[in-house]
Amino acid sequence: MGFTPLAGTRAPVRVWTDPYTIEAQAARQLRNIGALPWVHGVAVMPDVHFGKGATVGSVIAMRQAVSPAAVGVDIGCGMSAVRTSLTAVDLPDDLASLRSAIEAAIPVGFAMREDAVDPRRIRGLEQAGWDDFWRRFGTLDRKVAQLETRAQRQLGTLGGGNHFIEVCLEQGGPDDGRVWLMLHSGSRNIGKELAERHMAVARGLPHNTGLPDRDLAVFLAGTPEMDAYRRDLWWAQEYARRNRAVMLALLCQVVREAFPHVGYDEPISCHHNYVAEESYDGVDVLVTRKGAIRAGRGDLGVIPGSMGTGSYVVRGRGNPDAYCSASHGAGRRMSRAQAKRTYSTEDLAAQTAGVECRKDAGVVDEIPGAYKDITEVMAQQEDLVEVVAHLKQVVCVKG
Repeated sequence: MGFTPLAGTRAPVRVWTDPYTIEAQAARQLRNIGALPWVHGVAVMPDVHFGKGATVGSVIAMRQAVSPAAVGVDIGCGMSAVRTSLTAVDLPDDLASLRSAIEAAIPVGFAMREDAVDPRRIRGLEQAGWDDFWRRFGTLDRKVAQLETRAQRQLGTLGGGNHFIEVCLEQGGPDDGRVWLMLHSGSRNIGKELAERHMAVARGLPHNTGLPDRDLAVFLAGTPEMDAYRRDLWWAQEYARRNRAVMLALLCQVVREAFPHVGYDEPISCHHNYVAEESYDGVDVLVTRKGAIRAGRGDLGVIPGSMGTGSYVVRGRGNPDAYCSASHGAGRRMSRAQAKRTYSTEDLAAQTAGVECRKDAGVVDEIPGAYKDITEVMAQQEDLVEVVAHLKQVVCVKG
């Protein structure tokens, strides 16, 4: 499809959807971002929607600056997936016991573990770097020092909201019916605490007093505040990556217990709320992807839909106009509150027919109807990614 420029901005804002379909609040946010003096350019993904400070589905390239709101509060949130050797015929007709086993192995919602994860006891989990990783907790913002035990006990837990664990079947092609395992989660409470503390610091800095939106406050390169944010940010991104790695290893273990002959391919993992150092147009920039994945040429990624529609494994095309990025999912088309007002548990059951999942009032806000059409989102970014596999869930675990 290609992009459409958003009119009326200082820096280029390139939009991979019809600009007239973007909600008014999100369009104002995008224009506010494009007006910031540090912004080199913005790429707007087809799943774009209103967020705090910066829109969800925005990729912002900044020179010598970074805005914590352009990363979001769930630092390092992202996707992990692995293809198995199983096929649909290996699965039982009733998948309730498999869902129950997953929920027993991986705490969901607000639940924490009784004890911290011991990597040595989890088959298939990377063993390197754990001691150094936890030692670096002591270098974080001193105000989170009391949260170390909580962070340790939340490692390997899913959380709630739009976080999920799924068992999926590949659709079409030579591997039709192949079973995939997939999950979506991030840095849990510790990432949120770090993000909110640094956002508050940024709003109080004098160079941010004249901004169109104080939530877009930035840190400037070469300052102690920037150094502190990037230190904490890198740690939280690594926490999120390890959190997903622990859960994926535990998920593989659950499936292995049910199907001892199962084999696994190399896992795929990608952040979609994070910062990266990159270079475009001969300029070194800090790229924030808030609700977007890196889609450099050959990069593998995962773009999920909603809990009743399906997902896509993709390979990046490396489009520099989009700062080598793609959408992170379908994107919400209505708020959680609006979804609860609009839909009932009967609607949820109908829209998730054939999926072994929760169908109660606690997850009505995650109903497929509250999200954009993932097939349309994918069609709008054909110049950003190519589809490797189309997946449809048969089990979905939510907090």
